[in-house]
Amino acid sequence: MDDLGLKVAGTHIGINTLLGDELKKTVDFNTILENKNLIVPGLPGEYTNSKAAWLKTADIMNEISEKLKPYGMRVGYHNHTGEFQHKEGEAAPFDIFFGATNKDVIMQLDIGHALHGGADPVSILKRYPGRAITVHVKDYSSTNDKALVGEGDVKWDEVFELCETTAGTEWYIVEQETYAYPPLESVKHCIENLRKMGK
Repeated sequence: MDDLGLKVAGTHIGINTLLGDELKKTVDFNTILENKNLIVPGLPGEYTNSKAAWLKTADIMNEISEKLKPYGMRVGYHNHTGEFQHKEGEAAPFDIFFGATNKDVIMQLDIGHALHGGADPVSILKRYPGRAITVHVKDYSSTNDKALVGEGDVKWDEVFELCETTAGTEWYIVEQETYAYPPLESVKHCIENLRKMGK
């Protein structure tokens, strides 16, 4: 990374690496990487199987957040589609969790997963200002499962305006999980599409 002039935007790590004695090892490793964003990309069922579990998980993440502050690091959560599935009349797990975490717990919003899960990424960014420190720039299309960034249903103009004004976004992480072209060619098309959008 040093040879290529690259910086670490963040890591995806299991919550187990942030608990007990493992936290110090994780901090030491990420200090070497000069990474300050420790993102949990999913949780085992006992952390997410009920509203009470999500609230307990929020408390755990708040505690981790406080422990990381002396090191200049932050903990966060990366959503998939399931966090937006909920019974009528109940809050979505995403809102239960982020409504109960402190403002220092990063909301790594995966734009494509949010839209695919039935949520409105623009509304989420408005609801949680200053929390979307890192954003997964991924499209979603209801008619094309291989849509590249800029080719789906995401309202990118509104997303980028919020990211660059009130959302607190420091990193855009372009992500493509399905491929209309070979992977590197897909990356090239995503970059070209972003440039057309002025990004």
